[in-house]
Amino acid sequence: MITPDEWAIVRLTLLVGGVAVAATLPLAFALAFVLARVRFPGKLLLDGIVHLPLVVPPVVTGWMLLLAFAPSGPLGRLLQQWFGASVLFRWTGAAIAAGVMALPLMVRAIRLSIEAVDRRLEQAARTLGASPARAFATITLPLSLPGILAATTLGLARAIGEFGATITFVSSVPGETETLPLAIYAALQRPGGDAMVWRLAAISVALALVALVASEALARRTGRGVNVL
Repeated sequence: MITPDEWAIVRLTLLVGGVAVAATLPLAFALAFVLARVRFPGKLLLDGIVHLPLVVPPVVTGWMLLLAFAPSGPLGRLLQQWFGASVLFRWTGAAIAAGVMALPLMVRAIRLSIEAVDRRLEQAARTLGASPARAFATITLPLSLPGILAATTLGLARAIGEFGATITFVSSVPGETETLPLAIYAALQRPGGDAMVWRLAAISVALALVALVASEALARRTGRGVNVL
């Protein structure tokens, strides 16, 4: 049986993952649209920066977040000055780490979806008098919606499985930042924690599998699966 404490860990994980994806989705769409439709100097560099969390060790990403959001860091100083708050050792910091790690996968899924939209449909709408904004809202956005939904579920799967950047950035604080991966790691260090590891690992696998299956099913509506690599 899953204990109340373990259910609390699951709820915290879903909260962190949900907030991370919701906050990251607008940025992911904007980056995907720019990379799919706009030509400009430095596009390859931007593409590399966006996908950097996929290839650098997550610990490095967490360390960079720590430098940025520490009280003496540029973003941490702004948070202190404007809101008198800090994301260190808070679930909001865990959401930031999860969002950063999920961003590359979300951008790629949305970018593939936008690139699959036939631009002749947009041109036809423009010739019929539609403004660029109207053509985007009535043609591009609806046709790319399956990819956006796929990116959302794929990003959620990545966010709920985030470990390295989170533990480096906000540590593992029970009830605050201890998501499923961190709780599993902590249980592995305790004598007699095998049963808890099995239960939490089963939940993690189930959540990730549901998200991945949903992502692939939605992505197929665009005419091709999402290649995340």
